[in-house]
Amino acid sequence: MLSRRAAPGSARWAADLSTDPGRDARTRDAVRHTGVMHPAFLYLPGARLSLSELSAARLDGHVIELGEGYIPADLVEGPELRARAVAPLIPAGTAASGPTAAWIHAGGVPPPARHHVNRTTAQRLRLDTDRRVFFHDRRLETGDTCLLSGTAVTTPVRTMVDLLLGAGRTPSFLPWADLLADALPEAVAPAAREIESLHRVPGRRQALAALRGLGLRRT
Repeated sequence: MLSRRAAPGSARWAADLSTDPGRDARTRDAVRHTGVMHPAFLYLPGARLSLSELSAARLDGHVIELGEGYIPADLVEGPELRARAVAPLIPAGTAASGPTAAWIHAGGVPPPARHHVNRTTAQRLRLDTDRRVFFHDRRLETGDTCLLSGTAVTTPVRTMVDLLLGAGRTPSFLPWADLLADALPEAVAPAAREIESLHRVPGRRQALAALRGLGLRRT
């Protein structure tokens, strides 16, 4: 049983993660009832545990990597937890977009090697971003984003539109669109309608062809 004296986030607590057989069920129940993942389940290196401690816990099978952090190995991840896991890479005034947003919404695969963010503020931003982050200066409208664990993320529909419009220039976007369509098929039809409504927008023809090529059904 998990020690009562093991504080959440402590090295001892991390070591005890695999010794409480009922904790996984309680975690699933908490998420199902509240829709919120407790931040104690995400370990960011240097915040509560050092990278060496987390690496040791990973080697012992207690935690696995997720984005910029680690989570208990038996924890069922969801969009909120994935958003929190990449939050350190999302600058203020921006939202996770493109492949990053697709990964947050859909999961099931490792996160993209390079993350994408879009500006959400009216004023232009001068950012010194991580080299793994690609900043798009095109501003997103309020309705194009949602908040997941306090992190701004493009909505599934906006994400699908952006991925398909950008696939002509960046073919690697297509697998992310396919992943998102599998996870959230209800986003396909509104995304297709939005693309069809566009005129003189670069990538429109390729986006419609990508929809057909991927065999996405408008449901």
